[in-house]
Amino acid sequence: MKIECYISENCASLNQLQESVEKALNEVGFDAETSYHRINDEQAKMLHMTGSPTILVKGLDIFPGGTPGLA
Repeated sequence: MKIECYISENCASLNQLQESVEKALNEVGFDAETSYHRINDEQAKMLHMTGSPTILVKGLDIFPGGTPGLA
């Protein structure tokens, strides 16, 4: 399974995001290729991201909706 996490370049919660994702994976026993990307608002709009963090599992946003750009 592939998980991609996108987070605002100004967001201070990257470490918390990493810990939460790893904890969730461990609890359910999944092995995943996980990557974390710092992005700016322009990149978020180009990628159609709707918040920070945005988490994609197998390419699908687990919290879809909203207006493209970082909140």
